[in-house]
Amino acid sequence: MQLKPQDFLVALKLVAWGEQRWTYARLAQELGISVSEAHGAVKRALEAGLLLQNRPAVSLPEAGSSDTAPSVQEPQGIYRVTRKRLRRAVDAESEAVADNPVRPHSHNLAEFALHGAKYAFPGVRLPLVVGVPTSHSAPAFAGVFAPGSTDFVWPHPNGSVRGVGVEPLHPSVPFAAMQDAKLYEMLALFDALRVGKARERGMALERLQALIDPNAPKKVKGPMYG
Repeated sequence: MQLKPQDFLVALKLVAWGEQRWTYARLAQELGISVSEAHGAVKRALEAGLLLQNRPAVSLPEAGSSDTAPSVQEPQGIYRVTRKRLRRAVDAESEAVADNPVRPHSHNLAEFALHGAKYAFPGVRLPLVVGVPTSHSAPAFAGVFAPGSTDFVWPHPNGSVRGVGVEPLHPSVPFAAMQDAKLYEMLALFDALRVGKARERGMALERLQALIDPNAPKKVKGPMYG
């Protein structure tokens, strides 16, 4: 099994959604991929430990089993009504669980995003092009870096900024980023790790850690050398 770029993209999207209920159809639509691609990405991310399986849906015992058979004193009519209500309650709970079959493994995903993903999916610089700002040029970092810094962009025909092109993690990234500001921020931070300078990478490490695994213990900063 080898991770694909869309697997990492899907995992970041689930981080961006947080506790929202979602379906594979919605996941595929907002990422600009097919439903089958979304299923495949989730499966590989689970195998890699970037996602966790949620608890399985509650199943109702089969009719006629010892757990569900009515006692001799129990009126059959009451049993039917009670069983119908129970099935409705179980169905509602099952539907909620089915909407969110998996969730991000915050620690593993953060570790991979910060220290492994840039080697699995290295940044590739392209010639000057018009596109969607990324890395430190993204809107989320406006005012953080001094004006005049080289802009980085994902090539896109509807882009508004001219800068050094960066091959996106996945071809659908510019579209997906436009649908979700938090996902956009994480993808831009990941690009800062891939193509940014030392200061940009340092900022990206801290911010991306906080977004993916906010409960991780804070590291004590030591003196900076070099």
